[in-house]
Amino acid sequence: MKVLTESNVRAACAQPASLTQFSSRTGVRSALPQWSVEQIQTEIQRIAELPLAKATTLPSQAYTSQEFFDWEVDHIFRNDWLPLAHMSQIPAAGDFLNIDMLGEPLIVVRGKEDRIRVLSRICPHRAMDIMPEGFGYSGHGIGDAKEGQPGCGHARLFMCPYHAWTFELDGRLKGSPEMQKTEDFERDAWGLKEFRCVVWNGFVFVNLDGTAPALNDRLTGLSEALAPWRLDEMKMVIQMEWDCPFNWKVLAENFMESYHHMGAHAKTLQPMMPAKGTWNEEERPAYVRAHLPLKDALVAEIESALARGEHPYGFPKIESLSDELCKEWHLFLVHPLMLMSANPDRLIFYRMMPLGPDRMKLLTTTLVPARTTEHPDWPAMLESETKRLRDFHLEDMEVCTAVQRGFYASGYQRGRLSYLEMSVWLIQRYLAARTRGVLPATVTPPAPSQRP
Repeated sequence: MKVLTESNVRAACAQPASLTQFSSRTGVRSALPQWSVEQIQTEIQRIAELPLAKATTLPSQAYTSQEFFDWEVDHIFRNDWLPLAHMSQIPAAGDFLNIDMLGEPLIVVRGKEDRIRVLSRICPHRAMDIMPEGFGYSGHGIGDAKEGQPGCGHARLFMCPYHAWTFELDGRLKGSPEMQKTEDFERDAWGLKEFRCVVWNGFVFVNLDGTAPALNDRLTGLSEALAPWRLDEMKMVIQMEWDCPFNWKVLAENFMESYHHMGAHAKTLQPMMPAKGTWNEEERPAYVRAHLPLKDALVAEIESALARGEHPYGFPKIESLSDELCKEWHLFLVHPLMLMSANPDRLIFYRMMPLGPDRMKLLTTTLVPARTTEHPDWPAMLESETKRLRDFHLEDMEVCTAVQRGFYASGYQRGRLSYLEMSVWLIQRYLAARTRGVLPATVTPPAPSQRP
């Protein structure tokens, strides 16, 4: 089945020209004072110690400083688990994906023994990216490219286009032409580098520096919460790529708090799941969870439609879900770069790929049970829900772009947080813990006044 890909989005998502007057991307200094990494860390730690009722926003420098972003790369991203793909994207032995993460050109490949690996694309001979994007080699294996999926393919071997060195699917060097006169050349010592990876509930994660604690142990509670969705059996059916002119934290904060339903989603989400009724669970070391209950009147309408054999959610309801789970959307942030919305008919997965203090790439996807794709109305459902995902995300793109612009302005003021922005507060506490080299501790659940 062809996966829908969106690499070029409408002008609403592009960086507005006025942003370049302030953005560090152009080399122009912010209108606000520059801070050292230590100053930013100290302020984040101070803010994180405040109770939610006294919480404030972070200093703008946490979103604009190149030096602080470089620190995040080394101390938050590279030494933690980062999501790359879902197993359904590489279902057969020899299937692979090319992904660039934090400057690392990677191959996610299912090997001949059905094991999934994450390999470097950098040839150990002369540092060539064996499948460089934009040069016609993005699917350069000895095999076939996948139609409609740039950077994806099926291969029996990988071949470097520079000097025709070939590699097995597990990264071992298979062929190296005209190297017989090179003294002490041992073929077994010159394979592609393999990165530490793990499959969690069908998602492939990589740890770039190899030092992160075991992922499954940290996400036991989350695995239990998501078990009814059977994520490892789902298929990715919609995939859109976005160039985002804002900091990764801007998107994480926006995705996880529902206070902005009142404004940015006043005509879309607010009528369905009013901001006032949303709430967060207690702090956890590895993830944040928020609940977005549907309006009682909407739940009644949905139940009536389901009784008539209709599909009010868009796709058919997931059969393994209880009625209670279908009365809300369930939001998750798996620190630091994975966002998910578990819905009654699908799972929405966002993969954040930071590129700088005010730039990131984003993959927005939809996964459904395989049975959903067999429905007679599947083509029409897919077209409708693809548009819905695109239109909904454009609302957030416009807001996030404008927020990033505000961080460079002399009019920027440190705001106060609503109790409905508990997710933002929890993200601050995660950042503060990482500045100390630890993970957040579990805290007391929110007081009753912070719940609906």
